[in-house]
Amino acid sequence: MKRYPLVVATLVVLSGTLLLLPFGMGEAARWIAGIFALGVALQLGWGMVKDIARGHWGIDILAFTAILATVFVGEWVAALIICLMVSGGEALEDYAQVRATQSLSELMDRVPTRTRLMDAAGNLTEVLVEAVTAGDVLLVRPGEVLPVDGVLLEGEADFDESSLTGESMPVHKLAGEQLLSGSVNGTRAISMRAAASAADSQYSRIVELVQEASSSRAPMVRLADRYAVPFTLLAYVIAGAAWWVSGDPVRFAEVLVVATPCPLLIAAPVAFMGGMSRAAKGGIIVKDGGTLEKLAAVQSVAFDKTGTLTRGTPELRGVKPVEGFGADELLGLVAAAEQYSSHVLAASIVAAAGKRALPIAEVQDASEEATHGVSALVGGRRVLVGKPAWVASLAAGVVRRELGPGESSVYVAVDGVFAGVLLLADELREDAGATLERLRALGVKEMLMLTGDQQATADHIAAEIGLDTVYAECLPEDKVVHVRKLEHRPVMMVGDGVNDAPVLAAADVGVAMGARGSTAASQSADVVIMTENISQVAHAVRIGKDTLRIAVQSIWLGIVFSVVLMLVAATGVLPAVAGALSQEVVDLVAILSALRALKGGRKKAPVSRPAPAGSTVVR
Repeated sequence: MKRYPLVVATLVVLSGTLLLLPFGMGEAARWIAGIFALGVALQLGWGMVKDIARGHWGIDILAFTAILATVFVGEWVAALIICLMVSGGEALEDYAQVRATQSLSELMDRVPTRTRLMDAAGNLTEVLVEAVTAGDVLLVRPGEVLPVDGVLLEGEADFDESSLTGESMPVHKLAGEQLLSGSVNGTRAISMRAAASAADSQYSRIVELVQEASSSRAPMVRLADRYAVPFTLLAYVIAGAAWWVSGDPVRFAEVLVVATPCPLLIAAPVAFMGGMSRAAKGGIIVKDGGTLEKLAAVQSVAFDKTGTLTRGTPELRGVKPVEGFGADELLGLVAAAEQYSSHVLAASIVAAAGKRALPIAEVQDASEEATHGVSALVGGRRVLVGKPAWVASLAAGVVRRELGPGESSVYVAVDGVFAGVLLLADELREDAGATLERLRALGVKEMLMLTGDQQATADHIAAEIGLDTVYAECLPEDKVVHVRKLEHRPVMMVGDGVNDAPVLAAADVGVAMGARGSTAASQSADVVIMTENISQVAHAVRIGKDTLRIAVQSIWLGIVFSVVLMLVAATGVLPAVAGALSQEVVDLVAILSALRALKGGRKKAPVSRPAPAGSTVVR
């Protein structure tokens, strides 16, 4: 537990000096309080000098001046209360941040450390979670957190995935279905096979993101600094004017007592941590407070297509071989080559061949040219699978095929000759259209699609959901160029794959979609959405706007109250001690106002009906 020695010392000195008064030792009390207050001022001043040397003009100078002024005019009780306020401000901020970051802390506190390993005979051994490897069989008891990603081995069970996805209802799983680490097992013990080690599992990656998010503080301080210099100058003007008009230096001290800057120092950090906690509770990990500021100001949004606007699980719709090849023969060759590809279409093609029980020939060698295609030697034949332009550059006779609505194509060449086309289609996310409308309602001026897919497919998807601009057949570097050229900034990029990592890093705000998305994308992104619900993109912008609005409101609330108290103190009707106590009330008001960021405090932007479930798309 964190200790606050300066707070304790200030309370001891304040109590001790007040106890001296009934015994006629007022002079001794004044000297003790004055020396202690000057010591606190010296410590505060030294920190202030170091900040100024680093080019950071903060607002501690007000507290420093207020302590000196109250000591020199004999208001030693007020001086001690200011010392308590300055030292206690850190304690108040820590308490408020514990409250604001509760959802973030809960994620980290729930990380399991031990689990039960089951051998072939059913014997159980308790081991450290770090010792689990892919393929191990684990027993998870009711109410326990799943330690690693895996597969349910038998029966069926319910799991609470709310800490991962924000979904409040239990998720029902059957034998053979995937389980996410961090989920909470329901009412019966289950056995599962580990699919990854703890370090490579979903929950471990989430916790790393949360730890990075909760350690971010610099962007929050910057917001308060915008108001520091004007507020400080205004306080000195009012205090100086009060002294000049009244001719009484005590008036100068009384004004500065109520001008101490605690509301400015506390309100912004508490509001930002509250906003990050609110986002985490809904399955959105925001890596730092500065990202929340950028989310609030987003003017342009760029989307990847496959796995972002679409579900990312395309299905084979047709095999169109040229004369001399059979449909099953062509599919078998392509499936053999695609076994070695990381592209989202590859898994669908291999699965389709498996459903037809097609024999897959031996592959002698295979290489993938990222974003273009795969070259493989299959049963002694050189097979090229990929984009039409790439295949055409290496093979003769390539004929472009007209695509239907929502279709995507994979071109194939065998031994340097065009062999046919495979047609696939991917389903559009039901909430994609509604998400775009909500983003427009939140003030986004421009939205576009950046995809490596063919122009016809991309145009169809864009028309269906109402996108402004489409850039198709993009390489990763092309996406970066298009994002950097956008006029309306800040720019948010939403993607999910390895090939999206460069553009996510290049955008002002990178958003990685999906609980099972690419690790590279998650590491490059500023925001990670743990659900497959694209509407969370708009929700993240809404949280950013709410958080910034509440932070600014809380700062201004503290400023207005302080200015009112300064004007009252300037008239001489507010003694220094009463002013110091009233400033503590202002601090509490600012904190309570900032904590509203946990809830948002405003209705969501209207959401239109989702797009029809039957609509389809492509990569």
